[in-house]
Amino acid sequence: MTRPVKPVHLAAHFPGVNNTTVWSDPRAGSHIEFGSFAHFARTAERAKFDFLFLAEGLRLREQHGKIYDLDVVGRPDTFTILAAIAAVTDHLGVAGTINSTFNEPYEVARQFASLDHLSGGRAAWNVVTSWDAFTGENFRRGGFLPQSQRYERARTFLHTTWQLFDSWHGGEIAADKASGEFLADPDAGRFRHHDAHFDIEGHFDVPRSPQGRPVIFQAGDSEEGREFAAADADAIFSRHSTLTAGQDFYADAKRRLAKYGRSADELLILPAATFVLADTDAQAAELAHDVRLQQVSGPTAIALLEQLWNRDLSGYDPDGPLPEIDPVLGENTTARGRASVRMHRDPMATAREWRARAAAKNLSIRELIIEVTGRQSFVGSPATIAATINDYVQADASDGYILVPHITPGGLDEFADKVVPLLQERGVFRVDYTGTTLREHLGLPPRREAHPAAARPAARARTTADGTRAAS
Repeated sequence: MTRPVKPVHLAAHFPGVNNTTVWSDPRAGSHIEFGSFAHFARTAERAKFDFLFLAEGLRLREQHGKIYDLDVVGRPDTFTILAAIAAVTDHLGVAGTINSTFNEPYEVARQFASLDHLSGGRAAWNVVTSWDAFTGENFRRGGFLPQSQRYERARTFLHTTWQLFDSWHGGEIAADKASGEFLADPDAGRFRHHDAHFDIEGHFDVPRSPQGRPVIFQAGDSEEGREFAAADADAIFSRHSTLTAGQDFYADAKRRLAKYGRSADELLILPAATFVLADTDAQAAELAHDVRLQQVSGPTAIALLEQLWNRDLSGYDPDGPLPEIDPVLGENTTARGRASVRMHRDPMATAREWRARAAAKNLSIRELIIEVTGRQSFVGSPATIAATINDYVQADASDGYILVPHITPGGLDEFADKVVPLLQERGVFRVDYTGTTLREHLGLPPRREAHPAAARPAARARTTADGTRAAS
Protein backbone atom coordinates (compact mmCIF):
# COMPACT_ATOMS: atom_id res chain seq x y z
CA MET A 1 0.00 0.00 0.00
CA THR A 2 1.43 3.35 -1.05
CA ARG A 3 1.66 5.91 1.71
CA PRO A 4 0.03 9.30 0.98
CA VAL A 5 2.42 12.08 0.02
CA LYS A 6 3.23 14.27 3.00
CA PRO A 7 2.87 18.04 2.70
CA VAL A 8 6.07 20.03 3.18
CA HIS A 9 6.00 22.68 5.92
CA LEU A 10 8.25 25.72 5.57
CA ALA A 11 9.00 28.53 7.99
CA ALA A 12 11.59 31.29 8.25
CA HIS A 13 13.95 32.06 11.12
CA PHE A 14 15.09 35.67 11.37
CA PRO A 15 18.80 35.18 12.20
CA GLY A 16 19.93 36.47 15.54
CA VAL A 17 22.71 35.48 17.91
CA ASN A 18 24.83 33.13 15.81
CA ASN A 19 27.62 32.86 13.28
CA THR A 20 25.22 32.31 10.38
CA THR A 21 24.80 35.89 9.17
CA VAL A 22 27.46 37.18 6.79
CA TRP A 23 27.81 40.66 8.23
CA SER A 24 30.48 41.70 5.71
CA ASP A 25 28.08 41.31 2.78
CA PRO A 26 26.84 44.75 1.60
CA ARG A 27 23.32 43.32 1.45
CA ALA A 28 23.33 42.60 5.20
CA GLY A 29 20.89 44.91 6.97
CA SER A 30 19.89 45.98 10.45
CA HIS A 31 18.70 43.58 13.14
CA ILE A 32 16.81 46.29 15.01
CA GLU A 33 15.16 48.49 12.37
CA PHE A 34 11.63 47.31 11.75
CA GLY A 35 12.10 47.52 7.99
CA SER A 36 14.30 44.42 8.17
CA PHE A 37 11.67 42.42 10.03
CA ALA A 38 8.88 43.66 7.76
CA HIS A 39 10.76 42.73 4.57
CA PHE A 40 11.59 39.29 5.92
CA ALA A 41 8.02 38.64 7.07
CA ARG A 42 6.42 39.83 3.85
CA THR A 43 8.72 37.58 1.83
CA ALA A 44 7.80 34.60 4.00
CA GLU A 45 4.10 35.37 3.58
CA ARG A 46 4.47 35.88 -0.17
CA ALA A 47 5.99 32.40 -0.29
CA LYS A 48 3.03 31.04 1.76
CA PHE A 49 5.27 29.94 4.66
CA ASP A 50 3.64 28.67 7.85
CA PHE A 51 5.31 31.11 10.22
CA LEU A 52 8.21 33.40 11.08
CA PHE A 53 10.36 32.40 14.04
CA LEU A 54 12.34 34.61 16.44
CA ALA A 55 14.91 33.25 18.87
CA GLU A 56 15.68 34.94 22.18
CA GLY A 57 18.91 36.38 23.57
CA LEU A 58 18.59 37.55 27.16
CA ARG A 59 22.15 38.77 27.59
CA LEU A 60 24.99 39.88 25.35
CA ARG A 61 27.63 37.17 25.29
CA GLU A 62 31.18 37.88 26.36
CA GLN A 63 34.61 36.55 25.41
CA HIS A 64 37.45 37.44 27.80
CA GLY A 65 35.17 40.03 29.36
CA LYS A 66 34.43 41.73 26.04
CA ILE A 67 31.22 41.63 24.02
CA TYR A 68 31.37 38.75 21.56
CA ASP A 69 32.04 39.88 17.98
CA LEU A 70 29.12 37.93 16.50
CA ASP A 71 26.52 39.12 18.96
CA VAL A 72 23.64 41.40 18.00
CA VAL A 73 23.54 44.58 20.07
CA GLY A 74 20.11 46.15 20.52
CA ARG A 75 17.88 43.25 19.54
CA PRO A 76 14.32 44.40 20.29
CA ASP A 77 11.89 42.58 22.56
CA THR A 78 10.36 39.49 20.97
CA PHE A 79 6.70 40.28 21.75
CA THR A 80 7.05 43.81 20.39
CA ILE A 81 8.48 42.52 17.10
CA LEU A 82 5.89 39.77 16.71
CA ALA A 83 2.98 42.14 17.34
CA ALA A 84 4.38 44.56 14.75
CA ILE A 85 4.88 41.74 12.23
CA ALA A 86 1.30 40.58 12.81
CA ALA A 87 0.15 44.07 11.86
CA VAL A 88 1.87 44.01 8.45
CA THR A 89 0.89 40.44 7.51
CA ASP A 90 -2.43 38.68 7.13
CA HIS A 91 -1.71 34.94 7.29
CA LEU A 92 1.86 34.33 8.44
CA GLY A 93 2.24 32.74 11.87
CA VAL A 94 4.34 34.59 14.46
CA ALA A 95 6.44 32.36 16.71
CA GLY A 96 8.76 33.49 19.49
CA THR A 97 11.06 31.96 22.08
CA ILE A 98 10.11 33.00 25.60
CA ASN A 99 12.03 31.69 28.58
CA SER A 100 10.28 29.75 31.35
CA THR A 101 13.12 30.17 33.85
CA PHE A 102 13.09 33.95 34.22
CA ASN A 103 9.43 34.80 33.55
CA GLU A 104 6.08 34.28 35.30
CA PRO A 105 3.06 32.34 33.96
CA TYR A 106 0.50 35.11 34.32
CA GLU A 107 2.59 37.63 32.41
CA VAL A 108 3.53 35.24 29.59
CA ALA A 109 -0.01 33.88 29.25
CA ARG A 110 -1.39 37.40 29.05
CA GLN A 111 1.16 38.37 26.38
CA PHE A 112 0.51 35.30 24.21
CA ALA A 113 -3.28 35.54 24.60
CA SER A 114 -3.05 39.18 23.50
CA LEU A 115 -0.78 38.28 20.56
CA ASP A 116 -3.17 35.53 19.47
CA HIS A 117 -6.05 38.01 19.53
CA LEU A 118 -4.12 40.74 17.69
CA SER A 119 -2.93 38.31 15.00
CA GLY A 120 -6.26 36.55 14.53
CA GLY A 121 -4.96 33.21 15.82
CA ARG A 122 -1.39 33.10 14.52
CA ALA A 123 0.68 32.99 17.72
CA ALA A 124 3.21 30.31 18.73
CA TRP A 125 5.43 29.97 21.76
CA ASN A 126 8.80 28.20 21.79
CA VAL A 127 9.09 27.14 25.43
CA VAL A 128 12.70 27.01 26.63
CA THR A 129 14.63 26.87 29.87
CA SER A 130 17.76 28.86 30.64
CA TRP A 131 20.88 26.92 31.47
CA ASP A 132 23.44 29.39 32.80
CA ALA A 133 23.90 31.60 35.84
CA PHE A 134 25.64 34.20 33.67
CA THR A 135 22.35 35.02 31.90
CA GLY A 136 20.56 34.69 35.23
CA GLU A 137 22.51 37.62 36.63
CA ASN A 138 20.11 39.86 34.68
CA PHE A 139 17.21 38.44 36.70
CA ARG A 140 16.23 38.09 40.32
CA ARG A 141 15.97 34.32 39.94
CA GLY A 142 19.57 33.94 38.82
CA GLY A 143 20.82 30.60 37.55
CA PHE A 144 20.16 28.49 40.61
CA LEU A 145 18.05 25.75 39.02
CA PRO A 146 19.78 22.48 38.06
CA GLN A 147 18.68 20.92 34.76
CA SER A 148 16.12 18.53 36.27
CA GLN A 149 14.44 21.37 38.16
CA ARG A 150 14.50 23.67 35.11
CA TYR A 151 12.38 21.18 33.18
CA GLU A 152 10.12 20.60 36.19
CA ARG A 153 9.58 24.36 36.37
CA ALA A 154 9.06 24.52 32.58
CA ARG A 155 6.39 21.81 32.66
CA THR A 156 4.63 23.44 35.58
CA PHE A 157 4.99 26.86 33.96
CA LEU A 158 3.40 25.62 30.72
CA HIS A 159 0.55 23.81 32.48
CA THR A 160 -0.11 26.88 34.58
CA THR A 161 -0.44 29.05 31.49
CA TRP A 162 -2.85 26.48 30.10
CA GLN A 163 -4.98 26.89 33.21
CA LEU A 164 -5.05 30.62 32.54
CA PHE A 165 -5.89 30.22 28.85
CA ASP A 166 -8.55 27.63 29.65
CA SER A 167 -10.05 29.62 32.52
CA TRP A 168 -12.22 31.39 29.95
CA HIS A 169 -13.48 28.13 28.49
CA GLY A 170 -17.27 28.44 28.44
CA GLY A 171 -17.09 31.95 29.87
CA GLU A 172 -19.17 34.63 28.20
CA ILE A 173 -19.05 38.39 27.88
CA ALA A 174 -22.30 40.26 27.45
CA ALA A 175 -23.03 43.92 26.87
CA ASP A 176 -25.32 45.77 29.25
CA LYS A 177 -27.38 47.90 26.88
CA ALA A 178 -28.39 50.32 29.62
CA SER A 179 -24.89 51.13 30.85
CA GLY A 180 -22.94 50.27 27.73
CA GLU A 181 -20.54 48.23 29.86
CA PHE A 182 -19.36 44.72 29.10
CA LEU A 183 -20.17 42.22 31.82
CA ALA A 184 -18.40 38.88 32.13
CA ASP A 185 -19.53 35.62 33.62
CA PRO A 186 -18.21 35.96 37.20
CA ASP A 187 -16.40 32.60 36.89
CA ALA A 188 -14.78 33.41 33.56
CA GLY A 189 -11.06 33.76 33.99
CA ARG A 190 -10.99 32.59 37.60
CA PHE A 191 -7.91 30.54 38.47
CA ARG A 192 -6.05 29.23 41.49
CA HIS A 193 -2.66 27.51 41.31
CA HIS A 194 -0.45 26.53 44.25
CA ASP A 195 2.64 24.34 44.00
CA ALA A 196 6.37 24.38 44.68
CA HIS A 197 6.98 26.87 41.85
CA PHE A 198 3.93 29.14 41.65
CA ASP A 199 1.45 30.45 44.20
CA ILE A 200 -1.11 32.49 42.29
CA GLU A 201 -4.86 32.99 42.09
CA GLY A 202 -7.26 35.53 40.70
CA HIS A 203 -8.93 36.34 37.37
CA PHE A 204 -7.21 36.08 34.00
CA ASP A 205 -8.17 39.27 32.21
CA VAL A 206 -7.78 38.27 28.52
CA PRO A 207 -10.80 36.43 27.06
CA ARG A 208 -10.26 33.21 25.13
CA SER A 209 -8.27 33.86 21.95
CA PRO A 210 -8.86 32.40 18.45
CA GLN A 211 -6.58 29.40 19.02
CA GLY A 212 -7.47 29.07 22.69
CA ARG A 213 -3.79 28.50 23.37
CA PRO A 214 -0.78 29.38 21.23
CA VAL A 215 0.89 26.61 19.23
CA ILE A 216 3.65 25.20 21.45
CA PHE A 217 7.20 24.65 20.18
CA GLN A 218 10.09 23.00 22.01
CA ALA A 219 13.77 23.19 21.07
CA GLY A 220 15.70 21.11 23.63
CA ASP A 221 17.57 18.00 22.47
CA SER A 222 18.27 16.38 25.85
CA GLU A 223 16.36 13.38 27.16
CA GLU A 224 14.33 15.73 29.36
CA GLY A 225 13.66 18.01 26.41
CA ARG A 226 12.45 15.20 24.18
CA GLU A 227 10.07 13.94 26.86
CA PHE A 228 8.80 17.47 27.46
CA ALA A 229 8.08 17.80 23.73
CA ALA A 230 6.37 14.41 23.50
CA ALA A 231 4.09 15.27 26.39
CA ASP A 232 3.10 18.83 25.54
CA ALA A 233 4.54 20.36 22.35
CA ASP A 234 2.90 20.77 18.96
CA ALA A 235 6.23 21.02 17.12
CA ILE A 236 9.96 20.56 17.75
CA PHE A 237 12.51 23.08 16.51
CA SER A 238 15.20 20.45 15.84
CA ARG A 239 18.89 20.84 14.93
CA HIS A 240 19.02 17.50 13.04
CA SER A 241 18.78 18.58 9.40
CA THR A 242 20.76 15.80 7.67
CA LEU A 243 18.99 12.72 6.32
CA THR A 244 20.25 10.01 8.68
CA ALA A 245 20.35 12.13 11.84
CA GLY A 246 16.96 13.57 10.95
CA GLN A 247 15.41 10.13 10.51
CA ASP A 248 16.82 8.93 13.84
CA PHE A 249 15.51 11.98 15.70
CA TYR A 250 12.15 11.86 13.90
CA ALA A 251 11.59 8.20 14.81
CA ASP A 252 12.64 8.76 18.42
CA ALA A 253 10.38 11.79 18.89
CA LYS A 254 7.34 10.17 17.29
CA ARG A 255 7.88 6.94 19.23
CA ARG A 256 7.54 8.78 22.55
CA LEU A 257 4.07 10.16 21.78
CA ALA A 258 2.10 6.99 22.55
CA LYS A 259 3.26 7.15 26.17
CA TYR A 260 1.24 10.37 26.50
CA GLY A 261 -1.82 9.17 24.56
CA ARG A 262 -0.89 11.16 21.47
CA SER A 263 -0.74 10.20 17.79
CA ALA A 264 2.09 10.89 15.33
CA ASP A 265 0.21 13.72 13.62
CA GLU A 266 0.06 15.72 16.87
CA LEU A 267 3.77 16.62 16.82
CA LEU A 268 5.68 18.13 13.88
CA ILE A 269 9.46 17.84 13.52
CA LEU A 270 10.86 21.02 11.95
CA PRO A 271 14.68 21.25 11.88
CA ALA A 272 16.50 24.51 11.30
CA ALA A 273 18.13 24.49 7.86
CA THR A 274 20.49 26.79 6.01
CA PHE A 275 20.73 26.93 2.23
CA VAL A 276 22.87 28.25 -0.61
CA LEU A 277 21.32 28.68 -4.04
CA ALA A 278 22.92 29.15 -7.47
CA ASP A 279 22.07 28.37 -11.08
CA THR A 280 23.96 25.06 -11.00
CA ASP A 281 25.01 22.64 -8.27
CA ALA A 282 28.69 23.33 -8.96
CA GLN A 283 28.21 27.08 -8.65
CA ALA A 284 26.25 26.60 -5.44
CA ALA A 285 29.04 24.44 -3.93
CA GLU A 286 31.61 27.10 -4.74
CA LEU A 287 29.40 29.82 -3.28
CA ALA A 288 28.76 27.74 -0.16
CA HIS A 289 32.52 27.51 0.42
CA ASP A 290 32.86 31.28 0.10
CA VAL A 291 29.96 31.81 2.50
CA ARG A 292 31.54 29.60 5.15
CA LEU A 293 34.83 31.49 4.82
CA GLN A 294 32.95 34.74 5.44
CA GLN A 295 31.04 33.29 8.38
CA VAL A 296 34.18 31.99 10.10
CA SER A 297 37.10 34.42 9.96
CA GLY A 298 40.43 33.65 11.61
CA PRO A 299 39.56 35.53 14.85
CA THR A 300 36.12 33.92 14.89
CA ALA A 301 37.69 30.46 14.55
CA ILE A 302 39.92 31.11 17.56
CA ALA A 303 36.98 32.48 19.55
CA LEU A 304 34.87 29.40 18.80
CA LEU A 305 37.76 27.08 19.67
CA GLU A 306 38.20 28.86 22.99
CA GLN A 307 34.62 28.05 23.88
CA LEU A 308 35.52 24.35 23.94
CA TRP A 309 39.06 24.67 25.27
CA ASN A 310 37.94 27.13 28.01
CA ARG A 311 41.26 28.95 27.91
CA ASP A 312 42.88 31.89 26.11
CA LEU A 313 44.09 30.72 22.68
CA SER A 314 44.69 34.16 21.18
CA GLY A 315 48.36 33.31 20.59
CA TYR A 316 47.51 30.45 18.23
CA ASP A 317 47.52 30.78 14.44
CA PRO A 318 44.02 30.07 13.04
CA ASP A 319 45.69 28.64 9.94
CA GLY A 320 47.85 26.37 12.09
CA PRO A 321 47.19 23.09 13.95
CA LEU A 322 45.00 22.52 16.99
CA PRO A 323 46.53 23.12 20.43
CA GLU A 324 48.36 20.18 21.97
CA ILE A 325 47.16 21.23 25.42
CA ASP A 326 43.82 19.89 26.67
CA PRO A 327 40.66 21.85 27.45
CA VAL A 328 40.21 23.20 30.97
CA LEU A 329 37.34 21.37 32.64
CA GLY A 330 34.79 22.95 34.95
CA GLU A 331 32.72 26.11 34.69
CA ASN A 332 33.41 28.00 31.50
CA THR A 333 35.22 31.26 32.23
CA THR A 334 36.25 32.18 28.69
CA ALA A 335 32.93 32.42 26.85
CA ARG A 336 29.94 33.63 28.85
CA GLY A 337 26.36 33.34 27.66
CA ARG A 338 24.68 31.30 24.97
CA ALA A 339 27.89 30.85 22.99
CA SER A 340 29.73 28.86 25.63
CA VAL A 341 30.31 25.13 25.92
CA ARG A 342 26.70 24.16 26.64
CA MET A 343 26.72 21.97 23.51
CA HIS A 344 29.85 20.10 24.67
CA ARG A 345 28.78 17.89 27.57
CA ASP A 346 32.17 16.11 27.47
CA PRO A 347 34.83 18.65 26.37
CA MET A 348 37.66 16.09 26.47
CA ALA A 349 35.77 13.67 24.22
CA THR A 350 34.89 16.46 21.80
CA ALA A 351 38.51 17.63 21.71
CA ARG A 352 39.67 14.08 20.90
CA GLU A 353 37.10 13.86 18.12
CA TRP A 354 38.19 17.21 16.67
CA ARG A 355 41.86 16.23 16.80
CA ALA A 356 41.18 12.97 15.01
CA ARG A 357 39.21 14.75 12.31
CA ALA A 358 41.86 17.44 11.86
CA ALA A 359 44.62 14.84 11.62
CA ALA A 360 42.72 12.68 9.13
CA LYS A 361 42.02 15.61 6.81
CA ASN A 362 45.05 17.78 7.63
CA LEU A 363 42.80 20.64 8.73
CA SER A 364 43.89 23.91 10.28
CA ILE A 365 42.01 25.41 13.23
CA ARG A 366 39.91 27.57 10.93
CA GLU A 367 39.20 24.74 8.49
CA LEU A 368 38.17 22.47 11.34
CA ILE A 369 35.89 25.08 12.92
CA ILE A 370 34.26 25.68 9.53
CA GLU A 371 33.58 21.97 9.32
CA VAL A 372 32.31 21.31 12.85
CA THR A 373 30.25 24.46 13.49
CA GLY A 374 27.70 23.70 10.83
CA ARG A 375 27.41 23.51 7.11
CA GLN A 376 24.68 24.57 4.76
CA SER A 377 21.90 22.01 4.96
CA PHE A 378 20.84 22.43 1.34
CA VAL A 379 23.28 23.47 -1.40
CA GLY A 380 22.49 23.41 -5.10
CA SER A 381 20.31 24.66 -7.88
CA PRO A 382 16.64 25.42 -7.16
CA ALA A 383 15.65 22.07 -8.67
CA THR A 384 18.17 20.18 -6.54
CA ILE A 385 17.15 21.89 -3.31
CA ALA A 386 13.42 21.45 -3.98
CA ALA A 387 13.93 17.75 -4.70
CA THR A 388 16.14 17.21 -1.65
CA ILE A 389 13.75 18.94 0.75
CA ASN A 390 10.85 16.89 -0.55
CA ASP A 391 12.85 13.64 -0.47
CA TYR A 392 13.84 14.26 3.16
CA VAL A 393 10.26 15.00 4.21
CA GLN A 394 8.87 11.94 2.42
CA ALA A 395 11.65 9.83 4.00
CA ASP A 396 10.58 10.96 7.49
CA ALA A 397 13.70 12.96 8.23
CA SER A 398 11.38 15.86 9.07
CA ASP A 399 7.93 17.31 8.46
CA GLY A 400 9.48 20.42 6.93
CA TYR A 401 12.17 23.00 7.65
CA ILE A 402 12.70 26.33 9.36
CA LEU A 403 14.97 28.15 6.94
CA VAL A 404 17.83 30.33 8.18
CA PRO A 405 19.34 32.48 5.39
CA HIS A 406 22.86 33.89 5.67
CA ILE A 407 21.80 37.38 4.55
CA THR A 408 19.26 39.51 6.41
CA PRO A 409 16.71 40.68 5.45
CA GLY A 410 16.79 39.75 1.74
CA GLY A 411 18.28 36.27 2.00
CA LEU A 412 14.92 34.56 1.78
CA ASP A 413 13.88 36.26 -1.47
CA GLU A 414 15.60 33.90 -3.90
CA PHE A 415 14.26 30.82 -2.15
CA ALA A 416 10.73 32.25 -2.31
CA ASP A 417 11.05 33.04 -6.00
CA LYS A 418 12.87 29.93 -7.25
CA VAL A 419 12.43 26.97 -4.90
CA VAL A 420 8.88 27.40 -3.60
CA PRO A 421 7.29 27.30 -7.10
CA LEU A 422 9.03 23.95 -7.75
CA LEU A 423 7.64 22.50 -4.53
CA GLN A 424 4.21 23.78 -5.50
CA GLU A 425 4.53 22.10 -8.91
CA ARG A 426 5.24 18.83 -7.12
CA GLY A 427 1.99 19.27 -5.18
CA VAL A 428 3.70 19.12 -1.78
CA PHE A 429 3.44 22.78 -0.81
CA ARG A 430 0.42 25.07 -0.71
CA VAL A 431 -0.24 27.57 -3.47
CA ASP A 432 -2.33 29.68 -1.10
CA TYR A 433 -3.41 29.72 2.52
CA THR A 434 -6.60 27.76 3.16
CA GLY A 435 -6.94 28.46 6.88
CA THR A 436 -6.69 31.49 9.10
CA THR A 437 -4.85 30.19 12.19
CA LEU A 438 -1.33 28.89 12.55
CA ARG A 439 -2.68 25.58 13.81
CA GLU A 440 -4.54 25.25 10.51
CA HIS A 441 -1.41 26.15 8.51
CA LEU A 442 0.49 23.39 10.29
CA GLY A 443 -2.24 20.83 9.74
CA LEU A 444 -2.39 20.07 13.45
CA PRO A 445 -5.47 18.38 14.91
CA PRO A 446 -7.83 20.65 16.81
CA ARG A 447 -6.29 21.56 20.14
CA ARG A 448 -7.29 19.40 23.07
CA GLU A 449 -10.27 20.95 24.80
CA ALA A 450 -9.95 22.32 28.27
CA HIS A 451 -10.49 19.70 30.93
CA PRO A 452 -14.10 19.58 32.19
CA ALA A 453 -12.79 20.82 35.52
CA ALA A 454 -12.28 24.17 33.83
CA ALA A 455 -15.97 24.85 34.42
CA ARG A 456 -15.38 24.59 38.15
CA PRO A 457 -13.00 27.33 39.35
CA ALA A 458 -11.91 25.59 42.54
CA ALA A 459 -11.21 22.27 40.82
CA ARG A 460 -9.53 23.62 37.71
CA ALA A 461 -7.01 25.45 39.83
CA ARG A 462 -4.97 22.63 41.23
CA THR A 463 -1.70 21.50 39.72
CA THR A 464 0.56 19.17 41.63
CA ALA A 465 4.16 19.98 42.45
CA ASP A 466 5.48 17.69 39.69
CA GLY A 467 3.69 19.78 37.06
CA THR A 468 0.80 17.42 36.25
CA ARG A 469 -2.79 18.56 36.56
CA ALA A 470 -4.45 16.86 39.49
CA ALA A 471 -7.80 16.45 37.74
CA SER A 472 -6.44 15.00 34.48
